[in-house]
Amino acid sequence: MSNEKLRNIGPKSAAWLRQVGLRTQDDIAAVGTVEAFMRVKRAGFKPTLNLLYAIEGALTDRHWQEVPEARRTELVSAAEAAIALLPPPRYRPPAGPVTTTVHNGDGVDGYGDMPETETAGDED
Repeated sequence: MSNEKLRNIGPKSAAWLRQVGLRTQDDIAAVGTVEAFMRVKRAGFKPTLNLLYAIEGALTDRHWQEVPEARRTELVSAAEAAIALLPPPRYRPPAGPVTTTVHNGDGVDGYGDMPETETAGDED
């Protein structure tokens, strides 16, 4: 985050949150746990549920593993509902077959038309 270190939020998560405009605990509290998580997800990062729990723990000043199971269930349900509203990923057809053609000039030495060079001590 900015100069403050939030509980449960490591460097990678802090960078993700900064990149989506959430720089302080107040910023995160203003949008809430699920929206903070969704902003990271919508930005194209691949957060896991651990980030969801870490954000909640940071806001409630507890270790992410101490977030009560009932609250975890609420958070996951809300996140899943928000994820369901995201547009589907763009479909990209699989790439076609790749063929490689090797051109090596005369086909003998593999170096094409490169001139042969003499080395010291070679005498013809």
